Amino acid sequence: MNMACIGDADPFTAAIPATKVELTVSCRNLLDRDTFSKSDPICVLYTQGIANREWREFGRTEVIDNTLNPDFVRKFILDYFFEERQNLRFDLYDLDCKSDNLSKHDFLGQAFCTLGEIVGSLGSRMEKPLIGIPGKKCGTFIVRAEELSNCRESVMLQFCGNKLDKKDFFGKSDPFLVFYRSNEDGSYTICHKTEVVKNNLDPVWQAFKIPVRALCNGDYDRSIKVEVYDWDRDGGHDFIGDFSTRYREMSRSQSQFHVYEVLNPKKKEKKKKKYQNSGTVTLLSCLVDTELSFLDYIRGGTQINFTVAIDFTASNGNPSQPTSLHYMSPYQLNDYAMALRAVGEIIQDYDSDKMFPALGFGAKLPPDGRVSHEFALNGNPQNPYCSGIDGVMEAYYQSLKSVRLYGPTHFSPVINHVARYASAVTDGSQYFILLIISDGVITDMAQTKESIVNAASLPMSIIIVGVGPAEFDEMIELDGDEERISSQGRYAERDIVQFVPFRDYIDRRGNHILSMARLAKEVLAEIPDQFLSYMRTRGIKPGPLPPPYTPCPPPGRPPPPLQTGKPNLKDGGLVSAPACRLSSPLSASSSSYSSLEAFEQHGETPSLSWCTFGNVEPRE
Repeated sequence: MNMACIGDADPFTAAIPATKVELTVSCRNLLDRDTFSKSDPICVLYTQGIANREWREFGRTEVIDNTLNPDFVRKFILDYFFEERQNLRFDLYDLDCKSDNLSKHDFLGQAFCTLGEIVGSLGSRMEKPLIGIPGKKCGTFIVRAEELSNCRESVMLQFCGNKLDKKDFFGKSDPFLVFYRSNEDGSYTICHKTEVVKNNLDPVWQAFKIPVRALCNGDYDRSIKVEVYDWDRDGGHDFIGDFSTRYREMSRSQSQFHVYEVLNPKKKEKKKKKYQNSGTVTLLSCLVDTELSFLDYIRGGTQINFTVAIDFTASNGNPSQPTSLHYMSPYQLNDYAMALRAVGEIIQDYDSDKMFPALGFGAKLPPDGRVSHEFALNGNPQNPYCSGIDGVMEAYYQSLKSVRLYGPTHFSPVINHVARYASAVTDGSQYFILLIISDGVITDMAQTKESIVNAASLPMSIIIVGVGPAEFDEMIELDGDEERISSQGRYAERDIVQFVPFRDYIDRRGNHILSMARLAKEVLAEIPDQFLSYMRTRGIKPGPLPPPYTPCPPPGRPPPPLQTGKPNLKDGGLVSAPACRLSSPLSASSSSYSSLEAFEQHGETPSLSWCTFGNVEPRE
């Protein structure tokens, strides 16, 4: 299958979205800004671009008159990308007149979050206090995300041709079909190409399966163009003709054939009234299938647990020198810190406790100088957890001051470390992601391969980021894109490793925010498919959804606290769920800094942010 990206003005959102989600907004106990009645609230959604970090209005709900507890009917529909940090801002206003100018209305408060935070919350429902008016309690903001069902559909299509034009001098034609999805700007993007049927004017092409979002971006009425070509060995394929259809039209063909005329405008212009068509193409079958999605499991309570492992070998250079890859500049993050923050700030949204185990390898540890390839960055081997990404960063910086960089570079101990805990939780309730950041040659290649082959049967993925100028041949081999990794004759059950060299994603103009965004987009894009491949091969279904939310609790009674069933930290130790009760602490819990509020209150912007644009639609 030849899949292409959606053409879009923003190169960092120019990908087929994982799905579309619909956001429903409610508020409780808003400020009353009207003298003789209650407020008339409206909610305005803003998304944030990565390049200039400007907030741009995405859409508005309807106005609800005379209430402090609105349940807005109009929904926000956004493209969702797991691998991107999609920052959102919701502003509430009390409308005082008919003007569209928001400055003419009373500000009621605002809430900041990411789209990942919303879908990663229990039941994809999130509550936050509204902020923005000093000294005032602005009420509670509630948002719920729901995946649009049409984005989970795949369709199996089969076509045949009849009496197609003869294009070859010594034969007939070697026809194939090319499918194009139409874009918002009127352009077309290739989304599928069939095989070539040799020497046949009445070809029957093989059935193929394609996600509906790839065929029409989830819009059933979007135009789909199909071009018919005669294949030529030199690549100069002859155009036979084309036709257009829509997914809604094709889906109606499940009970009957649908015949399309293939038309060639140049040939029609030349032959005038004598021209009828250049043959026909018939849709033989259209079978629609709805598949379980990544968000089904997240909504069902599956937690994404994140562990980071950092290379402390001597090849990184003396951390006190600016030439070192570990150098702590007061002006900017080093590559290790950028890679850690870029990946961690996205994965954090899918873990409830926001606690990260952070490991190091390849250093001599105090006080005796023993070499360790699996040590806790916070110095506590019994509890390697750090509070959020900021906690991991602090532990990383403190480790650089206390350990001595040494070697060699061994990956297998940290892989086995996380695999031990992944092997104890194979029921689909947790999925483990290990981020390894390293600068060079792996010295335990055979053991690392064996560890990866073993881990491939567990709920686990491995991200390897190479930093610095070294060659990364061994890491490329571990990636397994060209050839499935094997050890002692055993092949990995599935591809669980994604490797990227950070230098390929560094912005040449020195925009580190852009560099981090590019890196995160590349290394995280495969995670949902790796996640689903594990769940599907094990026959694991998503957990049950939490009870539906009742928008209006009894007056004066706050809703009960949410229970996640997630392991919790208590009195400095880890209290594990029964499935995770191990002799030492679980080393792959996860997550980090969740809210953007602190950034905004201090007049700063978050370190990683960008947006995608969609539509605001009322629910029928």
